[in-house]
Amino acid sequence: MSTTPNAAGLMAKTCVPCEGGVPKLSAAEAEAHLAATPAWRLTHDGQRIRRDFTLPDFRSAMRLFNDVGALAEREGHHPDLHLESYRKAWIEIHTHAIGGLSENDFILAAKIDALAPV
Repeated sequence: MSTTPNAAGLMAKTCVPCEGGVPKLSAAEAEAHLAATPAWRLTHDGQRIRRDFTLPDFRSAMRLFNDVGALAEREGHHPDLHLESYRKAWIEIHTHAIGGLSENDFILAAKIDALAPV
């Protein structure tokens, strides 16, 4: 990768369908992308990214999930959504077809950041 990604650059892109055959991001590439999406952290030995939320109430959590679901459908890239204790939510993203991280994951993360509550 020749340039360091930034949030605006990621937001300008669209997820590209992946059916496998694409190499996973290296640890260094994942870290560079993570710098552009600082609300996220690496999990599963660097194979996924995760963002945690504590929302005001259940309705807010459902609104977030509905908004993320609509975004995921538009992008053709679907995260794992988790809800616990009615207002604690977390989202994990990885590229299922390659069992790790691709640029698509960080594109989706940047777009989730733009619509998610602070």
